[in-house]
Amino acid sequence: MGIFPTRILLAIDDSEEAALATRRAIDLADTAGSELYLVHVGQLPNFLIEGSDIGGFYLGLYEDIERESLEVLRRLSWRVKISGGDVAGADLRMGNVAEEIVASAKELEADLVVMGSRGHGGLWRTIEGSISDLVVRRAPCAVMTVRGETTEKQRRFWRRIFSTGSENAT
Repeated sequence: MGIFPTRILLAIDDSEEAALATRRAIDLADTAGSELYLVHVGQLPNFLIEGSDIGGFYLGLYEDIERESLEVLRRLSWRVKISGGDVAGADLRMGNVAEEIVASAKELEADLVVMGSRGHGGLWRTIEGSISDLVVRRAPCAVMTVRGETTEKQRRFWRRIFSTGSENAT
């Protein structure tokens, strides 16, 4: 990769942060003359990811999730196009979100991954983990994370709560 990325992978979902990341990715792709690719990951329950035998009920459930995820990808692809983005390709993947984004970046030989970050911290991050953190650590290329305005307001709120509580404790 030179100074500007030639292939940008935009990891999208229905979140506010992904919408902001979409705007950034479109602007960057237009400015740099980069190809813009999309990836959406249909999130599967752990028993479908880990299970080696997907038969009967499990197969039907997997197909339902895959069908719904494909519809989400179509809708989000249109949003990107309506926002002025030129989509070079769109990929639906199923499974663990962070792992699938990294795998897609590797297969595409992307120079940059752009994704939203919800900015969960503390207990929520411990319970759920951070998809963006995992992608940043494992991706074969640079990763740009975009935070939403709501996320920043929430972080400031919790900082005030905890800093006020610690001041009162002394």
